[in-house]
Amino acid sequence: MLDGQPPEKKCLVMENTKLSDEDVSRVLLEEEKRPESLSQPCYTWSEVRNESTRGSYKLFGPDTMPPIVPSTSHSVLFKLPVISGRSPDPFVGSNKDCWDSHHVRMPFSNHSLYPFDTPNGKVLKLRWELVKEALSNEITCSRELEDAILSYNTRYRQKWDFSGLHHFFEEVLDASESEYFFESVLPGMVHLALSLPSLVQSAIPLLRRRRPASISLTQKQVASLLANAFFCTFPRRNTAREPSEYSTFPDINFNRLFQGHKWKPKAQIAVEKLKCLIHYFRQVCSKDPLGVVTFARRYCPESLLPKWPEAREIVPRLHVSATGRIEDEGYGMLQVDFANKFVGGGVLGTGCVQEEIQFLIFPELIVSRLFTEALDRTEALVVSGCERYSVYKGYSETFRWAGGYDPKKLSPNSSVTARDVYGRHLTSIVAIDALNFSSPSRQYSQDALLREVNKAYVGFSCPEGVADLPAVATGNWGCGVFHGDAQLKALLQLMAAAKAKRDLVYFTFGNEKLRDDIDSLHKCLYNNKIPIGELWQHLCHYYTHCYQDGSFSSSLYTYLYSVLEEPAPANHIAQQNTSINSSSDIKMEVPSGGSAKVGSSGVEGVEEDASFTREDLDQLEESIKAYYADEQIELACVSNGGDSVPQSTGENG
Repeated sequence: MLDGQPPEKKCLVMENTKLSDEDVSRVLLEEEKRPESLSQPCYTWSEVRNESTRGSYKLFGPDTMPPIVPSTSHSVLFKLPVISGRSPDPFVGSNKDCWDSHHVRMPFSNHSLYPFDTPNGKVLKLRWELVKEALSNEITCSRELEDAILSYNTRYRQKWDFSGLHHFFEEVLDASESEYFFESVLPGMVHLALSLPSLVQSAIPLLRRRRPASISLTQKQVASLLANAFFCTFPRRNTAREPSEYSTFPDINFNRLFQGHKWKPKAQIAVEKLKCLIHYFRQVCSKDPLGVVTFARRYCPESLLPKWPEAREIVPRLHVSATGRIEDEGYGMLQVDFANKFVGGGVLGTGCVQEEIQFLIFPELIVSRLFTEALDRTEALVVSGCERYSVYKGYSETFRWAGGYDPKKLSPNSSVTARDVYGRHLTSIVAIDALNFSSPSRQYSQDALLREVNKAYVGFSCPEGVADLPAVATGNWGCGVFHGDAQLKALLQLMAAAKAKRDLVYFTFGNEKLRDDIDSLHKCLYNNKIPIGELWQHLCHYYTHCYQDGSFSSSLYTYLYSVLEEPAPANHIAQQNTSINSSSDIKMEVPSGGSAKVGSSGVEGVEEDASFTREDLDQLEESIKAYYADEQIELACVSNGGDSVPQSTGENG
């Protein structure tokens, strides 16, 4: 394996771009149905009844984001207070040049030395001097840009590939666009990059595992850091071999993105990513951004996590929609990033699904890769105040940059000038990484349930104690290549939101059936005031009661309706019967609201036939018992071949 590239295993973890045919169809369906103006009603029949309640969900306001208070656990790299309309001045720390394992090793550090060839042999020079010399020369084309970057990364001269960068500037852009970039945009990027020592005058701590901490930066400081990432100046970040110092961190230098032309058949993804990022640099170079961004690593020790079986809260209010996107209709809410444990996933590589797209349209998120170690099982990363710069079409291999972002057109809840008292945009994104279930049935085990609900809870909760929290905007978290069950993940996120005291807005990504299923079960739970502790126990019992011989005897929602002694909705019954008849994963389903008659000799209409197994008949009897429990109907045992079926022990399910 070459230096400058993450190990193959790490690449697989960071980049998951496969989509099933069904997923691709849903994406294309969403694009076809997406309305030109979101100010027009765009809900289907089951969403009309919820349209009037969308406006009542709590959004971020100037006083609802956690405060910025410098402390040992919150590094603030600018001076307070923030004056509206002005970019804050950098805070001058006592030790700006911390060259150790607890802080970002900065490109301008006096400790960053690099071997340099002279007529008298190799000598060590300050690497920052090499960077300044290379970038201060006039650069008129991508070939000269490659030479400049390699002049202070000489050991990678035979290893790094810039074919994607050359393809972009020589073949994708026309001559006038390429000329404009090198004459107008690139000099601004160079100025941003070389201004780093004056813009960042305090050490940037690494956000390490199991150490809750926050970093607040100005948007201009973020832009300078990202410009240095573009020019690949960060030392010790060009190898991810274990046990290298940064093997547990994502990559940050852009060198992998520049080789995108070799990603065939995904070469177009690299082109579209470069369009997003160059648009961002064009914007910040033409006008200084004035805001502030906070990166908060959250960690909850397992001893402080909720005791789910004892939880008495009921599920929160829910709006579920088959149309819309988290980043558009979810503006002003806590937006969920379906994250990789290496935040950003494959944003600088071939990945281009939900997380990577978020990092491309909110490029300031990328700087989190500089200092955020891989997330642990009870950790999340919350980024508050990042600004959106781009819009897009498509998904994965069909992803396309579609121009600059205009909040007035695309986010009906947004305001161009909406910021908090620190100058942060009223946008907050939480990165939570789901488990990858190579064996999908494992996600129903209690250990897996506990890990996922705790992960969501850590992301949704607010340890700063802010009251009246905004709603969570989420969707099918971990349900793509990670094989998560969207019905299950919706319930786990509802439970986490209930414990965190937030409402939930759920986007099903074009799946109308899922929308209706989640909506119906939520109404059952909400109207009957079922404690989430009781729901938790039913979820734990589902695996032990319904999984045998490699398959489930009932779908999750059908099982829940039966143990909750609620009749399943008619459309759910019809859809489930259809899907089960064609599925090899589930043996049989008995609707809890069925019309089977019970007589002294057993269940009428069910013949003792070889097509019904002992397990089928047991499941049928238990479902009927649950449905008629309130009427205390005395059921006779169902016999098969003279054997008797044991009486119920009284346990649900």
